Amino acid sequence: MFNFKKIKGLIELLRPELPFAAGLCVIMGEIITLGSVPSVRELFLGFTWGFFLSGSAMILNDYFDIEVDKVNAPHRPLPSGLISLKAVIFFTTIITLIGLFASFFINKLAVLLYIIFWIIGFLYNWKFKEKGLVGNLFVSLSVSITIILGSIVVGSPWNKSVIIFSIMLFLFNLGEEIAADAMDIAGDKKRNIKSIAILIGKKNALNISFSLFIIFIILSFLPVTLGLFGLSYFVLISLTDITILFWAIRLMKSQNNKKARIYIRRLYLSGISGIFLIIISMII
Repeated sequence: MFNFKKIKGLIELLRPELPFAAGLCVIMGEIITLGSVPSVRELFLGFTWGFFLSGSAMILNDYFDIEVDKVNAPHRPLPSGLISLKAVIFFTTIITLIGLFASFFINKLAVLLYIIFWIIGFLYNWKFKEKGLVGNLFVSLSVSITIILGSIVVGSPWNKSVIIFSIMLFLFNLGEEIAADAMDIAGDKKRNIKSIAILIGKKNALNISFSLFIIFIILSFLPVTLGLFGLSYFVLISLTDITILFWAIRLMKSQNNKKARIYIRRLYLSGISGIFLIIISMII
């Protein structure tokens, strides 16, 4: 019989909203490049590539962070004892192989990028997370490559719009990473992680994070300025930016780590919603 509590624990390890966002970013890259709806095959393979590459990194994060999570998040599936380390290794292997298998049906570059960024994800979770900003840059680079992969899937890797969106994703994720580290100071000290928040203080780290969100918002209007997108994009990105700015301000003002983590999650969800709406606007 299925143990639904353990299945729920495995899903929690996967953090499905983040891999889902990665898959959406690949699809967005496809649609931006083509200016129309890709084939079902391209949609499926691109989403699978992004989802399972991101998913494997999410699981590895919990595997290597078990001691930190005993302080920061003892309710998580691993520190709580719900899921065993052996089960995590098996689950990571399955998730990794599904994404790798899908990449073989795209092209050789997709296979190479999958392997490179899986290794980057592994190295980050294993060692480079302790390096603070370097680790943050690793993660943000891995996120930004998803939209470029979308253009690779449809055969045009150097699309101007895709590159702009890739830079935007890099900045947005870097802001989120720095903010998240600012909430995890106690546990990160236990693992000797040299996060920006630990080196220069929580307030300064959040100031940097907020600045990155502001730069993201400014850059989000560049496609309109360059004439790459029209009114529908302008309206949707404006709504998305307002939502992101609202939660970023709430995050800056928050004095409670638990609430701040909620605001960070809502920032991410705002970004996902914006991506989804922009995709819809491009295909209708």
